[in-house]
Amino acid sequence: MPNLNYAHLRYFRAIAHDGSLTRAAERLNLSQSALSVQVQKLEAQLGHALFDRVGRRLVLTEAGRVALDYADTVFAAGEALLRTLAGKPALDQQILRVGAQPTLSRNFQLEFVRPLVGRADVELILRSGTMQELLNQLEAHEVDVVLATSPVRRDSRAAFDSHRIDQQPLSLVGPPRWQGRPFRFPDDLAGEAILLPSRDSDVRASFDLMLGDAGIRPVILAEIDDMAMLRLLARESDALTLVPPIVVRDELSAGQLVEVHSLPDLTESFYAIVQQRRFPNPLLADLLKRREDS
Repeated sequence: MPNLNYAHLRYFRAIAHDGSLTRAAERLNLSQSALSVQVQKLEAQLGHALFDRVGRRLVLTEAGRVALDYADTVFAAGEALLRTLAGKPALDQQILRVGAQPTLSRNFQLEFVRPLVGRADVELILRSGTMQELLNQLEAHEVDVVLATSPVRRDSRAAFDSHRIDQQPLSLVGPPRWQGRPFRFPDDLAGEAILLPSRDSDVRASFDLMLGDAGIRPVILAEIDDMAMLRLLARESDALTLVPPIVVRDELSAGQLVEVHSLPDLTESFYAIVQQRRFPNPLLADLLKRREDS
């Protein structure tokens, strides 16, 4: 195999980061045609297209995203060499990009990436957004995985796989005044103040069905689709809260909240959504395997 032409790699990296052949050509003081030829030569050597043209934009292909990660590593190594010889050592890093719905528990997100936290050779990039925004980023190879509480619908246009990586039972939690008090579910919820996930969540639909069948009507103080906000309100209010215990794990440990009643028949599932790729991120593959083995 012929040696890689690092000039071609440098030109490709410039276009990838600028997102525009025009801007990269101006910055490198080259004509657009000359720059395009250099990238075509790199694509020919690698045997893969590195860009797709979407309108006027150049979007990285999956192979392009992989090539950019390696290009960044190569040129970061050169910078590290200069820093090391100048007495300022630097470390090469692998990158994992994780997208998560804002409705997802921060504690669960931490549990997922915990094996990588603190590793000097790993850079974690964590993003949040709507499901559609995150799936668009996954399709564009801008994130490696999307963490969500629901799988991707079967009619999705892209080849996504949804791996269920955990399932948590829900509980009713409340302030310390509930400690040790007997609780009859669902009867004792009649007229009781409660904080609930939004009606868009699967668990909310199941919970409403339970109460509807029993003819019980609590006083709903708030409906929240953001788990971080639900956690804050559970701490600040005097109401009961329907939530997976992992969301308020620290508050339960500290005695700020107590588990009033467990609902083992009501569970929330957590999914890692990935795109079928020829070049999967090895860091992600390791995290998913850990989940499968646990």
